[in-house]
Amino acid sequence: MNRFQITFTLLILIIAGCSPKPFQQAQKIQEEKVKAVEEKMELNVAPFLADSFGNVIPTSYVPTVNFSSRKPNFVVIHHTAQDSLEQTIKTFILERTQVSAHYVVGRNGHIVQMLNDELRAFHAGVSKWGNNYDMNSCSIGIELDNNGTEPFSDAQINSLLILLAKLKTTYSIPTPNFIGHADIAPKRKSDPSILFPWKTLADKGFGLWYDIPSALPPKDFDVENALHRIGYDTRDLPSAIIAFKRHFVKLDISPIMSSWDKCVLFNLYRKY
Repeated sequence: MNRFQITFTLLILIIAGCSPKPFQQAQKIQEEKVKAVEEKMELNVAPFLADSFGNVIPTSYVPTVNFSSRKPNFVVIHHTAQDSLEQTIKTFILERTQVSAHYVVGRNGHIVQMLNDELRAFHAGVSKWGNNYDMNSCSIGIELDNNGTEPFSDAQINSLLILLAKLKTTYSIPTPNFIGHADIAPKRKSDPSILFPWKTLADKGFGLWYDIPSALPPKDFDVENALHRIGYDTRDLPSAIIAFKRHFVKLDISPIMSSWDKCVLFNLYRKY
């Protein structure tokens, strides 16, 4: 059996494995949870409020006609740190794991959607970007089937780019708002790995990238302030520096800013 036949066979197996039938139980649980959310919203009961003396504050419920569902404003990219698409899917359909993502992109480019974009997945955890402390509530999570030490395949990146284009158009997601898990959780996470092609994404309009620096930053250039302006949580500055360098520099991920690193940061700082 040649390489093409092997790849084709694996693709068929993955598609068959991702068909609805094997995941009927997961589908049932998801539908029950969505129904519970809908029922909770349909109660339309005004809150009971009282002051510190026990005096009841009058409240009532009057429905407005002006509202919409959740509008995601960020895309957060992860790698699964697991060995297969099937393994990741299994992890995301077990309630005890309490982790999930909206999409998983396989090594061969096969995309599995696991949750409606307008629902809140559990992918970001404790995280912060700019003034956003709850990234799960404002973002779409995309997991790439990758163990964290291997290159990302062309097929996988091609499918990711197509998915990102759809999401950007559908939700008007700003170009700078395509970021990685390590960017929003620098103390805890390193995904997607240093091998992830951020520049390829930026060239297509998903995230920013630096131009070849033409000038040195000023002598009083404040690294911490610049990182904070981009979005990084600088309460642990060494972790923020490492996350920044993992995303943009790649050749060195120590917590020390070299002259080149500062030039790159200054260039990006001015874009933000």
